[in-house]
Amino acid sequence: MQVDPNVLVGHVGSDDAGVYRLSDDSALVLTVDYFTPIVDDPYDYGRVAATNSLSDVYAMGGRPMVALNIAGFPEGDIAPEILADILRGGADVATKAGVAIIGGHTVKDAEIKYGIAVVGMVDPNKMVTNAGAQEGDALILTKPLGTGVLATAHKNDRLDAESLKRMVDVMTLLNKEASELMVKHGAHAATDVTGYSLMGHGYELAAASGVTLEIDSNAVPLIDGALEHAAQGNVPGGTGTNRMYLQDKVAIADGVDENLNHLLHDPQTSGGLLIALPEANAAPLLDALRVRHNQAAIIGRCVEQGKSNVVVT
Repeated sequence: MQVDPNVLVGHVGSDDAGVYRLSDDSALVLTVDYFTPIVDDPYDYGRVAATNSLSDVYAMGGRPMVALNIAGFPEGDIAPEILADILRGGADVATKAGVAIIGGHTVKDAEIKYGIAVVGMVDPNKMVTNAGAQEGDALILTKPLGTGVLATAHKNDRLDAESLKRMVDVMTLLNKEASELMVKHGAHAATDVTGYSLMGHGYELAAASGVTLEIDSNAVPLIDGALEHAAQGNVPGGTGTNRMYLQDKVAIADGVDENLNHLLHDPQTSGGLLIALPEANAAPLLDALRVRHNQAAIIGRCVEQGKSNVVVT
């Protein structure tokens, strides 16, 4: 139970980051995330992990400022150059984002792990949470789905070099510009789409806001090749876990393809932002987003709260 009145966003509500008020017009945004390698190249792994960690601050409409490295590394079993490449990847992403990495901590671990703890700033009057969506809002997704399926295909040695590059490009695309644009265009609510999938994070946004999300399955953007790899059985275990947990919270229409359903529940790494905003502002935001987020799409709308938190047509 939160007792400090300056904690504006804590663990209640499953939001993306914590927010602590410093003054009437400034607050800290704090988050931490790390995970095991999702690609073989250590430099790319570092880039993906850092991009993923920064997204929690961007989802709140905040500006990340400083970060600390967190790494687990099996001493003696792997060349130290690999750790150096991981940290270099993270540092390059942080530099691109205008974030200073000012330290960190590394421990011995049986398995490689890397991520960053991030501190940012936000105006409490302008911050975006997952609890502000309103009936009639349009829903925009800024990145295509499919990183979980493609990463599984990669682990199974079924992903060609071109598809691997597409996956890495999606995961290393910063949500910085998307965050700035959503605030500019009056976003009511937002969340970043990561391991809990579009359906899971959509459920959290809907539940926190007291609305139902109505999503058009045909409008949801997918990474090229993701649907085909899902059909070939390259579905991560997290997909089944998500589907099981969300079965009484999400209603999927009978006509939705089973492989597309897998992708709707696909655990994403460093995914895009799911944004709820006034319908009149959706097209202008989408036009601005597509300069960099070329697969951003309007995927549905918010309606009166019903029996299910998310309805997929």
